[in-house]
Amino acid sequence: MTFTPRQITLASWIIVFSGLLLVLPLKLLPSLLAGLLVFELVNMLTPRLEPVIAGQRARWLAVALLGTLVVSTLTLLFAGAFSFLLHEAENPGASLDKFMVLVDQARGQLPPFIDVYLPASAAEFKVAIGDWLKTHLGELQLVGKGAAHMFVTLLIGMILGAIVALQRMPDISRRKPLAGALFERLSLLVQAFRNIVFAQIKISLLNTLFTGIFLAVIFPLFGVHLPLTKTLIVLTFLLGLLPVIGNLMSNTLITIVGLSLSIWVAVAALGYLIVIHKVEYFLNARIVGGQISAKSWELLLAMLVFEAAFGLPGVVAGPIYYAYLKSELRRVELV
Repeated sequence: MTFTPRQITLASWIIVFSGLLLVLPLKLLPSLLAGLLVFELVNMLTPRLEPVIAGQRARWLAVALLGTLVVSTLTLLFAGAFSFLLHEAENPGASLDKFMVLVDQARGQLPPFIDVYLPASAAEFKVAIGDWLKTHLGELQLVGKGAAHMFVTLLIGMILGAIVALQRMPDISRRKPLAGALFERLSLLVQAFRNIVFAQIKISLLNTLFTGIFLAVIFPLFGVHLPLTKTLIVLTFLLGLLPVIGNLMSNTLITIVGLSLSIWVAVAALGYLIVIHKVEYFLNARIVGGQISAKSWELLLAMLVFEAAFGLPGVVAGPIYYAYLKSELRRVELV
């Protein structure tokens, strides 16, 4: 039986789009993104290493460098967590005592209706934490399993991305018809991912600029000097490379540091960050839209639909999936 080129292309579309949609309910989005990221990084590093090491060895060196970076990062994270647990074991309650100092500082600045909800002592707070843990034990177990699943899928995605990047890509004309069509689909997906990643870097730079102005310029004008300002600015950029959740993490860190001065500094910081990120939400759509030749409302609509269908992972996947869809439609001259 002979298939026409249109039928083969349609079959490749069905396979790829079905796979992309299944990634979300199967919770494999971290694995997909990690694999694509490693694949792209290897392809970006290889040309820069070829003047030093020619041929396929340049790719192996790129993979080795990325592997060393990943292992070193994970080692530092585990070492930091182990050091924290060891410190807690040697000084039980030390972190809780520090937290209670912040609570005591905030107590006199808060209105009475909020003050009544604050713990009166470290012992009372410890009892409240214990009760909360007992009540939400099942939910915490699910969160732990989810975190472990994400960690494992991230590692597997990185390994698969490295393996694919090390393969020699044969001439597409020598492939079987369906394999060639699938290769074209995946090439467009990788290109869409690359466009979104570069757009995310621009977004992170913009976010870091606004945050830096606020922390290093606006706060000092009012006589407020936030501790670790430079570190927070650097972390804002690094965490901003993670779509959506990165901003939440950086905002949380800045708010916590603001609490070390006063509750009102923390509230001011949180309020500014919320407002500026609402503005950035539309700027982000324009930046990403400019990268993939899409209007802001198109990306906002795609993110809204994916968020409604798949939750937070849908917000992350929405721009990438839409960029890929747009490139496919543009390739067949439908848009």
